[in-house]
Formats: sequence, structure tokens, C-alpha cells
Amino acid sequence: MVIDEPATATSLAAGLNLTVDVVEGLLADLQREYNGYTVNAPDVDDSHSSNLNGFGSTPRGFELRNIAGGWRIYSRAEFADVVGGFVLEGQTARLTQAALETLAVIAYRQPVSRARVSAIRGVNVDSVVRTLTQRGLIEDAGTDPESGAILYRTTSYFLERMGIGSVEELPQLSPHLPGLEGIEEFYDAGTM
Repeated sequence: MVIDEPATATSLAAGLNLTVDVVEGLLADLQREYNGYTVNAPDVDDSHSSNLNGFGSTPRGFELRNIAGGWRIYSRAEFADVVGGFVLEGQTARLTQAALETLAVIAYRQPVSRARVSAIRGVNVDSVVRTLTQRGLIEDAGTDPESGAILYRTTSYFLERMGIGSVEELPQLSPHLPGLEGIEEFYDAGTM
């Protein structure tokens, strides 16, 4: 609960001096328990069973998720407004439309240079890239061997904020693209 990034089963196993298999089993059990799928009621006689009505069968206010290659505890979505009121208290950390567009280009084209992102978006993205880097959503991914430009990629924090385990889980863009009818005209127009 106190670390700033998802904990891998390997790091938890090392910290607990257990095998990775045992830790993964315990994490899966905790996840089911937090979601209300297990009942670990103590042995009681039937006369006390009315006191245990619903024990272990209701989801908790928090959940354990396997996100971005590790495990992390989150508040349950149903309580987002309540928790958000305590955490945010007047803060707004929303990204601008320009930042969202730039982040999308980097997420789908990574690793990608700032110049390539600018060419795709049609505007200078220098300040937006700085902002995304400062917020921990993108990071330096080395340099392009041909041009020497810095390449950018999304971070595990980006995956965590998106609620996905890897960039392969991003929605496919093809259903949102226009059809291929008339593409020959586009290429013919470029040769004139």
C-alpha cells in the first residue's frame, strides 16, 4: 500500500522469504477474497450463523489488481467519488487535449522521436513532451541510431493509470480508421 509502483510477485517473494509460486497463489487468494468470492468464516455452531450473514460474501472497498507487471491495491470503482473527494480536494490533474493526443501517438508508435510525433500531429510538441515526462507518463527510450534523436516510450505508470498490463492491450485503431475505398486516388494525387 505504501510503495509508489506495482509490486511484482518476485519482489514480494523476496521480501517475504517465500517462493514466487506461493506468493502468486496468495495474491490470487487475496484478490478473490477482496472481490467477495471466498468465505473464510471461523468454525461456529449454527446458533451463531445469523451473526455471519454476508461474512466474506460482499466485495471490500478496495481491490487487488495485477497491473503493469505487478500487483497493487486500488479503491473499488464504486467508491471512486468518495475516495477522490479525500485525495483530490480541489486538485485537477487532467491532461490537455494536446497532451492526450501526443500521449496517444507515443503509446501507439513507441519508441518514437519527438520530431516524428510533431510530424504526425502537425504541431510542435516540445512542451507537451516535457509535461508528459514530468508527470511520469513517458520516458527516454534511447536514441535513434540513424538520426541520434531521443526516442520516447510510455512508462509502467502510464500502464497503471490506463489499467492495462501492456501496450498490446490498447484498443485497436483499425475500426476507427476510414475505409480503403478511394485510396488509389490518394496515391495518384501524390504523383502529379
